[in-house]
Amino acid sequence: MKTIPLRHLNDTLKEPAFSASFDLVDIHRYLSGKDMVQELHRHSFYYILVLEKGIGEHQIDFATYPIQDYCVFFMRPDQVHELRIISESTGYLMKFSPDFYAPIDSVANQMLRKVSHQNFYAFDVEKMKELFQILNNMYKENTEQQGNYKEVIQSYLAIFFIALLRQSRQSIGPAESSKDYLQNRLEAFQELIRLSAAQHKQVSYYTKQLNLTAYQLNAITKATLNKTCSEVITDYLLLEAKRYLLVTSNQINQIAWHLGYEDVSYFVRFFKKHTGYSPEAFRKDFK
Repeated sequence: MKTIPLRHLNDTLKEPAFSASFDLVDIHRYLSGKDMVQELHRHSFYYILVLEKGIGEHQIDFATYPIQDYCVFFMRPDQVHELRIISESTGYLMKFSPDFYAPIDSVANQMLRKVSHQNFYAFDVEKMKELFQILNNMYKENTEQQGNYKEVIQSYLAIFFIALLRQSRQSIGPAESSKDYLQNRLEAFQELIRLSAAQHKQVSYYTKQLNLTAYQLNAITKATLNKTCSEVITDYLLLEAKRYLLVTSNQINQIAWHLGYEDVSYFVRFFKKHTGYSPEAFRKDFK
């Protein structure tokens, strides 16, 4: 079974990094007068593209975003993306492993979960200037590497996340505790799906693991995503199927088995019902 290309942080570094778990590069310098064109792949790390000036196109989990001035792309580990960015673009490219920013404080952890759930942020000129002050300081710390520089970078990361949350009009104050609970339960559900969907497709398995009733879990997914539990599971299976159809050359039966469908014909009907395409037609039309 061929897997989707997975890039690790050390694999992607164009030049030696000061820290194996964190890297921040100047995009204009990184491009060196050449356009960046990356085929569909996934990462084992967080990947953040902050653009002051940019032209191109960025596809994240099959949603296409035009690259524009004053924007941020925030990708979680395992998301699939394809990127084309022209050489004149300016800004920063940040990469860090999940263990680099892993605070014990629950509020700080929630910030990362919240901010990484949105893949695209748009800013105006003034807000982008504020964001670049944070990034410039972070870049200086990573370059000079003075005492406790990692801890300083982690502190700047927290400020950076707050700036993104403010831009998305999300509050991190006590008044949001009920929303925090819903978001935390949703994320726990989504993580379980990621780990277990090939073996477990019934809602009852997830309610048992999360110690919730089906009514409670449906209320959470409806409040946060306006979808039922079953729809969230289905969405994940379809997304994973699309990833394998477009990024690998695996046969349909291999992809079906990877997703836990022993009956290949059932998988084909499932995919066509929800996408309007057979797996073969989807691969042919979108690859």
